Amino acid sequence: MAVVSVVDLTAGPEVGFLPLVSLGPAFAGLVGGWRRTALVGLTAFVLCVGLGVYNGLFETRRGLTALLSVAGVTAAGVVAALMRQRREAELASVRSIAEVAQRVLLRPVPRSAGPLRIAVSYTSAVAEARIGGDLYEVVTSPAGVRIIVGDVQGKGLEAVESAAVVLGAFREAAHDEPDLSAVGERVERALNRHLSGERFVTAVLAEIGDGPDATLLNYGHPAPLVVRPDGTVAFAAPPDRALPLGLTLHGSGAAPLPHEVPFSPGDQLLFYTDGVSEARDVTGRFYPLDERAAHLKEPDPETALRAVREDLVEHAEGPLHDDAAMLLVRYRERR
Repeated sequence: MAVVSVVDLTAGPEVGFLPLVSLGPAFAGLVGGWRRTALVGLTAFVLCVGLGVYNGLFETRRGLTALLSVAGVTAAGVVAALMRQRREAELASVRSIAEVAQRVLLRPVPRSAGPLRIAVSYTSAVAEARIGGDLYEVVTSPAGVRIIVGDVQGKGLEAVESAAVVLGAFREAAHDEPDLSAVGERVERALNRHLSGERFVTAVLAEIGDGPDATLLNYGHPAPLVVRPDGTVAFAAPPDRALPLGLTLHGSGAAPLPHEVPFSPGDQLLFYTDGVSEARDVTGRFYPLDERAAHLKEPDPETALRAVREDLVEHAEGPLHDDAAMLLVRYRERR
């Protein structure tokens, strides 16, 4: 508005710059609140009156047209600011509700359990809601530490409901069932009662007890990454591919069989969802998780996962297009 005033005074009234004073309330309505927009509009109106009297524009229709332009743009700016503030308030409410749901559904995992150190990272593709269909849980049971990491097919509230069913069944079964296969069967039955059609959940269950091995049970989920103290990296793939949870009743495939993975002091197990392994760069190349395992050398597990997450976002060169969950289990080295 100051620039328009200077130009108007310099160029003279015949150029007709005065209506451009309405740009002030127009921009104020885009970025400020309604009170600020009204104040800027009032300032523009007073400025327009002053310049109109100075230039003698009110002797013609040009002065009145300029005043009407400022008043109209100010009114539109105030309405736009009110509507934007209302939408922002609704979005803030949705985010707060989503955060509460997130804390109830995905409770914080313990940072340590016996000789294990644990860290988790979760990034939702729905930035406004901060919640998605990936799931994880860590339960300390009489048989040892039991873990689940999974990915629900689809998005939205249906995916969240399915994730809640899986987590609720796992939390109960992990305490009660004597072996990992029985835990998987209970989760399967609970999910089949909930699902309709051919929806499914990929998941990997793990049990880490006092022995030198970790027991894994994979329901069509990406194989966890095993990182040894000497830097050796390998995927703990199951001996046979199995169907995801929710599809065993609809297909001919057999239930997965538990398989053992050596897991001793200094070793790390990284569980993740396909939002990590299938993240692409601009050339369409998948994220090479095994090649980036050097980030897991960080002494603190949470710092290590943060480094992987930052590297993942850098690889994708922007926001992720799918939910990405990672859970790192590190066996403390003997001293």
